[in-house]
Amino acid sequence: MSPNDYILPPTNVELLAECDVYTFRSSGKGGQSVNTTDSAVRLVHRPTGITVVGQRERSQYRNRQDCLRRLRLRIEDSLHKDPTRVPTRPSRRAKARRLDAKARKSTKKRMRKPPETE
Repeated sequence: MSPNDYILPPTNVELLAECDVYTFRSSGKGGQSVNTTDSAVRLVHRPTGITVVGQRERSQYRNRQDCLRRLRLRIEDSLHKDPTRVPTRPSRRAKARRLDAKARKSTKKRMRKPPETE
């Protein structure tokens, strides 16, 4: 399946059904509460291969919700396609305005030079 064919599910339950969920012990600050519970969550989205890890909260449920939120954002970013640019030409008046401004600037710079001695 190419990324252009994928449609993001509207609910978190449907999105979670497309993911492999892994729980593990969190690392870092937290002491005994972190060392004894499997509160960290890793979600691997099968269709796209995007992986998100959440271990900010003590609760596995809140970490899973945070992962789903971040996974949804990353999938939306990967599905976003910039619109194609329509090339435009500058108008005749815009060209004339630009050339007049260049002529005024060059005259101003020429006037700053000291006079030439012959």
